[in-house]
Amino acid sequence: MEFRQLNTFCTVAATLNFTRAAEVLSYVPSNVTMQIKALEDELGVRLFDRLGKQLALTTAGKRFLPHAQDVLEKLEEARSVVHDNEKLTGTLTISANEVICSYRLPTIFQQFRSQHPGVRLIFRSVPNQELKQTLFEGTTDIVYMLDEPIRSNGLVVESLVEEKFRLLAAPDHPLAKRTTLQLEDFHGEVFLTNEKGCPYRAMFDRSFEKEGIDNITYLEFQSAEAIKQCAISGLGIGFLPEIVVEAEVERGQLVVLPWQIADLRVYTQMLWHKEKWLSPIMSSFIETAREAFHVQNENKPFIHAIST
Repeated sequence: MEFRQLNTFCTVAATLNFTRAAEVLSYVPSNVTMQIKALEDELGVRLFDRLGKQLALTTAGKRFLPHAQDVLEKLEEARSVVHDNEKLTGTLTISANEVICSYRLPTIFQQFRSQHPGVRLIFRSVPNQELKQTLFEGTTDIVYMLDEPIRSNGLVVESLVEEKFRLLAAPDHPLAKRTTLQLEDFHGEVFLTNEKGCPYRAMFDRSFEKEGIDNITYLEFQSAEAIKQCAISGLGIGFLPEIVVEAEVERGQLVVLPWQIADLRVYTQMLWHKEKWLSPIMSSFIETAREAFHVQNENKPFIHAIST
């Protein structure tokens, strides 16, 4: 069993795609396939199910993954001890949902890569409700989530910034010119929101139910970008994080409605497994993220909405 086979196996497990794994490892796809087959032959089990063009870890693969990752981490730890003053090299896997990926992480990735060009970054976009599980399964090193304050015995959780949410409409929407709104003004309106299962969608529902509105008409989306574009088109009232709509509000494509969502406390949070070894790569990325979020927070513009 070779180091490169373990590294290839962990990369394929993270990407679930031979071609993407080959790109990450700078191999040709046939080399990745050959290494996985050699590892499976040596172990005497199949590590992946090939479902057409899709890959999935078998039960044996899921059991083997944390042990393979542990071996790689120990080797990386040993390498860092003897090369403490040299440039960082290795692989780091980051997971987040669409909003954080599009509006928070790019500057962090750019800054980290400029400082550590030898580190290979793998990013996986994962639905919010599945992110923590990737840490327990060992398929992700660091996760970023939008949620209420998270408490977990098995994870380290660090809140980076509170994310403000707004109700938004196109400039020609009947409510867009109003300086104040009452609950009854929302009757008959269509709300553009994320699908059920999204944590801030649950908080949105809870807030309006608390206010006495329980017959809301929804159009549900998986994508924040789709919600934004539909709100611009006048299909309804969008419910989105402020960071998603800053440019559109500034250009006058969207108007912030004068209504605050009660009891809505959502934070961008950084998580990693409590028992995971903090390699120099992980430690450096975590520190880069802290610094970048601090700068983003200081420079964040304020979108005005009148409280009810």
